[in-house]
Amino acid sequence: MLGDFLEGRKGDRVGLILFGTQAFVQAPLTYDRRTVRVWLDEAKIGIAGKNTALGDAIGLGLKRLRLRPATSRVLVLVTDGANNAGQIDPITAARLAAEEGVKIYPIGIGADPDKDALQSVLGLNPSLDLDEPTLKEIASLSGGQYFRARDGDQLEKIRATLDSLEPVAQQPTQARPAQTLYQWPLATALLLSVLLVLRELWPNNALQRLLTVVRSVNWRERVKSLWRSG
Repeated sequence: MLGDFLEGRKGDRVGLILFGTQAFVQAPLTYDRRTVRVWLDEAKIGIAGKNTALGDAIGLGLKRLRLRPATSRVLVLVTDGANNAGQIDPITAARLAAEEGVKIYPIGIGADPDKDALQSVLGLNPSLDLDEPTLKEIASLSGGQYFRARDGDQLEKIRATLDSLEPVAQQPTQARPAQTLYQWPLATALLLSVLLVLRELWPNNALQRLLTVVRSVNWRERVKSLWRSG
C-alpha cells in the first residue's frame, strides 16, 4: 500500500530511507518514482535491524533535503514502532527539522495495540510498540501532522489529505519551435568550393571580386541574427 502512496506523488522528487537499528538511503531523491517503488517493494522487514532508530532516520532525511530548495521540503515518516536505537533523539531531530523548514508527517501503521489480544500476546501485531505521543510531538514541532493508518483504505485517505496539504509540484515545461540553421554554413562552404573550382577553370577579375565579397561576409553573425529573429 505504500507503493500506491508513492505512485500518487506525480511531479514530486522522492527518495527512500529505510531504518531499523540503523538508517540508510535506499534511493536518493529523484523524479523516477517507479525505480523508488521497486526499491520499496524489494525492502524486507528487518533489513536494517530489528530496532527502530526514528531520530537517525529523521536526521538522515534532513541531511538529504538540505541540498534541495527550501520552497517545499517534506519528510513522510512511516513507522510501526517506538524509538529504541540510534544516536539522535527524535524530538531533537524534529526541532532541527523546524529550523531547516522541513515539515514531518509521521504515519503510524498497523492495527491498534489494544485490539486482538491474541495477536499481541504472540507478537504478531506490528504496531504493538507504536509510540503515538512521540510521533504527534514530532509532527507538532515541525509544523506537520500525525496520521494513523490501520489499513490500505485509511492510507489512501491520508494520501489524499497530504495531496491537499502539500500539493504535488508541477514540472514546468517550455517548448520552442526547432529551427535548423546548419544549411547556412553548409551552403556557404558549397558556394566557396564551387567558386574555387571556377577560379581554376575560368580566372578573371569579376570572379575574384565575387570571391572577395563572399569571404567578407560575417556568416557567424548572420546565423546569430537569424536565430534571434526566430
